[in-house]
Amino acid sequence: MTVPTATALDAETPGAAAASAAPRPPAGKSALAHIGASFAMFRNRKSLTGLAILGFFVLLAVFGDLIAPYGPLEKDYSALKQPPSWQHLLGTSHMGEDIFSQIIYGTRGVLVVGLLSGVLATAIAVAIGVTAGIVTGWKSESLSALTNVFLVLPGLPLMIIIASQFEDPSLLLIAAVLALTGWAWGARVLRAQTMSLRNRDFVQAARANGEPLGRIITVEMLPNLMAIIASSFVGTVTAAVLGLTTLAFIGVIPITNLNWGTILFWAQQNGAFPDYWWWYIPAGLCIALLGMALSLINFGIDEYVNPRLRSAGERSRALRKKGMTARGAVTAVRTAPGAPGRGTASSASSPASGTADSPTRQENL
Repeated sequence: MTVPTATALDAETPGAAAASAAPRPPAGKSALAHIGASFAMFRNRKSLTGLAILGFFVLLAVFGDLIAPYGPLEKDYSALKQPPSWQHLLGTSHMGEDIFSQIIYGTRGVLVVGLLSGVLATAIAVAIGVTAGIVTGWKSESLSALTNVFLVLPGLPLMIIIASQFEDPSLLLIAAVLALTGWAWGARVLRAQTMSLRNRDFVQAARANGEPLGRIITVEMLPNLMAIIASSFVGTVTAAVLGLTTLAFIGVIPITNLNWGTILFWAQQNGAFPDYWWWYIPAGLCIALLGMALSLINFGIDEYVNPRLRSAGERSRALRKKGMTARGAVTAVRTAPGAPGRGTASSASSPASGTADSPTRQENL
């Protein structure tokens, strides 16, 4: 008995040779596709718009020394409370300080505190939330109780009490205070999602193979939690920015920590409302724009995480490519091949429309 060779098998099996000769994608391409899939949450219009606005503020913070025409505390006593002009684009304060330069320099403090607070709060939320979700018994209940305590604590009074204990708190200390009061919500969400993941088949298989708990968390669970972690990070940064400007506006943070809230504080203290609009409206608009940018990024991440929102977004984008809107119902009437056109005598003499013998059919797009 002779064993058929591979060439003979390919000749006998239709398409086998073509399948074996088909080019395989290079390894580098699959790696790039995996990296691209990690950033798929930032591909929709909401996320791109939010990233563009956030990138604008990041450029202001990084290159503020080159963009600002004056120093943040440089005074021009010949121009006190002057409206916007070519010399001072956003007017001046009661001491002749350029508002435009103060806003540019204040951007750096806002972003530094927001990002540091977001990183610290997210790290605490991941450590406590994932651990509380993977362990069982009294350990899980204790971590859950700790999270619940920080959830019900009043955030703003606690921030005021802690920040007021220091005469000149640094940006790192302010970020730590904001992170201490803002990690609990992310930890609660991560705990619930981790409890759902720990009963999945791939996690149970890893446990059956004897893999250590640390590897199960870092390799098996964290990649499936990255979208939720990103959403928690963006939400924490938003809360930290609002908390920083609130603390500066009410005078808890010293005036040496220049930010947008400090500008609003001095505007209120010197009676800028409502006549000297250039003193407080630009700072308020910057806070609103940064909050909107972070919210748009968060909406984009939510659309990526939620399967229903993701499928609805993909369907809407597909309809827009065809020149249609997702909200409009369009009914296209197509004539069957070989049937007489609409408006002829044969179609008019049809006894009933919509039956099996009707030459036309309706298709809802």
